[in-house]
Amino acid sequence: MTTHPHTHHDHARQHDHDGPHDGRHHSHHDHGHHDHGSGVLSRLRHALTPHSHDHGEAIRTAEESSAIGLRAAWVSLAGMGATALLQIVIVALSGSVALLADTLHNLGHLATTIPLIIAFRLGRRAPTSTFSHGFRRAEDLVGLLIGAVIALSAALIVWESVRALTEARDLTHLGWVLAAALIGAAGNELVARYRIRAGRRIGSAALIAEGQHARTDAMTSLAVVVGVIGAWAGLPWIDPLIGLLIAAMVVLVLISSMRTVVRRLMDGVEPETVPLLRTAAEGPGVLGVHEVRARWIGHRLDAELTIDVDPGLTVEEAEPLTAAVRGRLHEAVPHLERALVQLEPAAPR
Repeated sequence: MTTHPHTHHDHARQHDHDGPHDGRHHSHHDHGHHDHGSGVLSRLRHALTPHSHDHGEAIRTAEESSAIGLRAAWVSLAGMGATALLQIVIVALSGSVALLADTLHNLGHLATTIPLIIAFRLGRRAPTSTFSHGFRRAEDLVGLLIGAVIALSAALIVWESVRALTEARDLTHLGWVLAAALIGAAGNELVARYRIRAGRRIGSAALIAEGQHARTDAMTSLAVVVGVIGAWAGLPWIDPLIGLLIAAMVVLVLISSMRTVVRRLMDGVEPETVPLLRTAAEGPGVLGVHEVRARWIGHRLDAELTIDVDPGLTVEEAEPLTAAVRGRLHEAVPHLERALVQLEPAAPR
């Protein structure tokens, strides 16, 4: 038998699965319903649970996915900037620790969204002799930066909350604080939905982490409302306690988000990815599938596998077989960028 691994075809054939194969035919797997939990506990669980990819609206081309990521980053940057600017003014007037906590979150988003934009742009650069796999890994490194900023914001919130509990503070302009909290909750939730949806569509763990952080901000903005009501009721200590509660929630989000980011940096994938690749590769002419591997680089997947074929298969017959296997892989696995398919003659039975 004469065969070869066909490594020079795996990136050239990606265009065969663009255009009409944009993921809409997978609508029965759509995870968009996660945004509509049926209760407070459901919404809280969703806010703290990372979703690394979405089968429902997977974008099939790297160029389109990068464009969506950049647009989501710019739009959310503008939204967070407007919200943070409003809250900074009201924090200065009122002295509310809970509102300060919310404002620090928004400023943290501004600090991490800019590097995320840079990472998306870097990921579009062509590979070089030094970085032969390209620059998409920059997106995963930004995910670590996002985690560091989230951790720093939690520490600052704890510091300010403890100070407020030990030092008497008079809260003023409570009506403005209430208004800012409600506006912040609405603005953060809109940004969160936009980021998470875009992150799932393109498979970006960093963008999803930013969206989860924004959703936590929306919840903490509502917590500020509780602090205002407590101050009106003559219980000013509720405000710093709400700040400590916010810090605890931020730490939970940090743990769940960083679990996904670190797993990708270690070349880990979701448990269902390898079985999905193995199943998709099976078909006419494929006698066995083994040595299946996959890894995320940024928001795109690279995969490689070996298939057993008839020992009598010729080179001319192998070409359409490997093309068909790659086609099934791109069709079945969202966010798949490259698929390296190697052939081996099946052992005699």
